[in-house]
Order: sequence, then C-alpha cells, then structure tokens
Amino acid sequence: MAATLKEVEAIPASYPNITGLSVPAAMLDQAALWQRIEAYCRMRWAVREVVWTVEGEGAWEAPLTPATLNTVEVWESGAWVECTPAASPWGGYDLPGDGPYRITADVGGGDVPAAVSEAFRRLAEYLTDATDRAGVSSYSVNMGGAIEESYQRNPAWVARAMELSGAADLLRPYKRRA
Repeated sequence: MAATLKEVEAIPASYPNITGLSVPAAMLDQAALWQRIEAYCRMRWAVREVVWTVEGEGAWEAPLTPATLNTVEVWESGAWVECTPAASPWGGYDLPGDGPYRITADVGGGDVPAAVSEAFRRLAEYLTDATDRAGVSSYSVNMGGAIEESYQRNPAWVARAMELSGAADLLRPYKRRA
C-alpha cells in the first residue's frame, strides 16, 4: 500500500459565501473560518491545487475529495518524469514501484451541503457570542453602586470552539480519516 508522505494544498481564490449570519459573525474573517472547517474535513468546497508526495508500491487514493487527478510523476535519475499508472479498483492509482511519486490534482467544488453551512454558522456565531459562558475560567459580579459583570475566558476556549459550538457534530460525515 502506497503512503502519502506530504500534502501541499494551495489556498483557493475564494471560499463559498455563507449567508444568514448575525452582523458580528459576518464581520469575522470568513476565510479563517473555512480553513478551520477544512482542517477538520476531507471534503473541499472551493477549488484549489493540491500536490501529494507518495511513496511505495500499491493502491493509493486522494485523501481529499472531490479530486480531479491531473498528473503523476515519478522521481527517476534526479528529475520528475511524468508517468501513467494503472487505475486502482478503489478509485485512485495502483502505483507500480516504490517511487517516490508526485501527484497533482484540482480538489474541491460543488454545492455546500446544508449541514456544512449550519456548521459554519454555528462556529461563527459561537465565536462572537459574548453571553456564552463556555470556556469561562473566572466570573464575577460587583453589586456595589452600579451592577458590573465580568468574566475571563481561558485562552484555549477557541481551540474547542468546533466542539462546543456543535459544528463538529454536523461535520462528522465529512471528517478526515486518520
């Protein structure tokens, strides 16, 4: 079985637009939110080029979808040489030798499923919700004179935003394989 050693993914020209966000959520960096979701998923909804370096003999399939595989090159005598390996019964290639191989593809495209749009919305709204107490490590209320409320969030609360917002549950069918 061939193994993917390296994956170089270009940043797409643009990401899909998600509507129906609150004003604060719409002001967030939409590209950063998409990158966060894509880091969790094997699917891509905006087209970009991806180059994989693969080593070993046997079946290999693109770890990101949808993928249109463009070129396969094998390293021979100090240079990349284009080759045409046989198709694999699982939709990728059956690489004939140890390689290494460089496989270039266009990845992404298609309509954003409703579950992914909702995951995006939940993540954006969660990150802008000042009333949500998730991740709060210190909370105080001062009742002397004017009522004052304050809280401190653990800086790591953003790291759990995908989980705490419910976005991860919606993205489970699209999750990357280990």
